[in-house]
Amino acid sequence: MISRQHRLVVRGWRRVGNPPLERHEVRLRGLLAAILVVSGISGCAPARVAQPARVAPERLTARLQAKLDSLHAAGHFPGATVGVTLPGGRTLGLATGLADSGGVAMRPRDRMLAGSVGKTFVAAVALQLVQEGRLGLDQPISTWLGSEPWFDRLPNARAVTVRMLMNHTSGLVRYEFNDAFLRDLNANPMRRWTPAERLAYLLDATPPFQAGRGWDYSDTNYIVLGAIIERITGSTLEREIRRRVLDPQRLGDVIPSDTVVLPGVVQGYAGPENPFGNAPLMIRDGRFIVNPQFEWAGGGYATSAPDLARWAALLWGGRAFARPLLAQVVDAVDAPALGRGARYGLGVIVREGPLGPSYGHSGYFPGYLTEVRYYPRQDFSVALQVNSSARGAFTRETRGTGAMVEDLARIVAEELAPASGVPQ
Repeated sequence: MISRQHRLVVRGWRRVGNPPLERHEVRLRGLLAAILVVSGISGCAPARVAQPARVAPERLTARLQAKLDSLHAAGHFPGATVGVTLPGGRTLGLATGLADSGGVAMRPRDRMLAGSVGKTFVAAVALQLVQEGRLGLDQPISTWLGSEPWFDRLPNARAVTVRMLMNHTSGLVRYEFNDAFLRDLNANPMRRWTPAERLAYLLDATPPFQAGRGWDYSDTNYIVLGAIIERITGSTLEREIRRRVLDPQRLGDVIPSDTVVLPGVVQGYAGPENPFGNAPLMIRDGRFIVNPQFEWAGGGYATSAPDLARWAALLWGGRAFARPLLAQVVDAVDAPALGRGARYGLGVIVREGPLGPSYGHSGYFPGYLTEVRYYPRQDFSVALQVNSSARGAFTRETRGTGAMVEDLARIVAEELAPASGVPQ
């Protein structure tokens, strides 16, 4: 998910048991825990081979760690992880702060719920099906779902195409913030949801615009896309993502968030205004207080920051599907709700900044915020995960996850520029 206003603020978390001496201990442990992982790249389509970055990894890691620690010191979030993938595929992992209030230091490969960033895995499978000629971006969704008894009760049903689902121009609004859905979820937080049960909250609703003539971010689009993928493949969405994406790309730290016990996922601090479960902490006695399975194709994955950075470089570097499709992926429409100048393509947020264009995605699940961006001009990516979505987690100095990623990306670009000659 991306939050209602995208720049989510939910009141709550106060820094846990971290007086000055403990803070220095955590910083030191975070620095010692910074890891350097050399990862091979295997894609489903031929692609250019990136040249290894001629940087001093120890110096770059030290600079990134110092910046991450300073952002943590200026903010009010428990901890954070960062992944950076350089040209050639080398990946750095860093951590700062705490994984939980018991004083456990955050580690670079700790997992967090990635929220809407999980849409990128769904989009990749859809693009592979396009590559195989089994799915058409401009085909109406009625091709696969038109015989469902509920189909014609969907807003704009017969006019919506696959492309409109993927770039959020369908007019299908969110189910996950529907008041009736929230009441039902909180009344039965362990429930497992089917696609039809999720879509039921939108049936017979008036769309905010005609299909293709507006933009509104909605998890519902990807719920419908997931149902189409399952109809085409005759398999579950999770199995297709595992078979087509996670296993071939060796993304071992990425797991579906389809149950209440998720190994390696750290505590999430959502604050007292948590819309799911109405509790400040997301994990109690090792179990989530609400079954995250409801998110499914709208997000539905837990990741580590290093694996997420690797995935961004693979995906938006055109190495997870036929490279000619990349031009359509980043052919984006205006998405003003995501910030000034933001545009949305096929499962990707496109921005222009001081380092040139970036392709990425934001993610929110109560207790967790994720931001990942790939910089095609310099061929590197940065992923950031924070285990707090509480109001007040970010200050004027930190400004939020997007600004933090840009701060870290500038450091990477500075280290790459002398060797590559690419402007900063």
